[in-house]
Amino acid sequence: MGPIAFVSVIGCLILLLLLAGTPLKPLRWVGQGAVKAIIGALLLFFLNVAGSKAGLHVPINFATTAVAGLLGIPGILALAAIQYWVL
Repeated sequence: MGPIAFVSVIGCLILLLLLAGTPLKPLRWVGQGAVKAIIGALLLFFLNVAGSKAGLHVPINFATTAVAGLLGIPGILALAAIQYWVL
């Protein structure tokens, strides 16, 4: 294989990766968001199981799952505090 063919193949591979990599980045964000939402829902479920003895119940819906998924443990604690003291 000559040097011109080798450079052409490498150039085509780089162009293919650039074109294929661009549409996959938003899908990666959607996938990471879905994983965080699932983890948030699981954390809310465990909070409801543990908080049932104290009379604490945080509903599992889109808004609470998004807060729990994005903020993690501080978000769970904030939701529990809001539910316990405010509502």
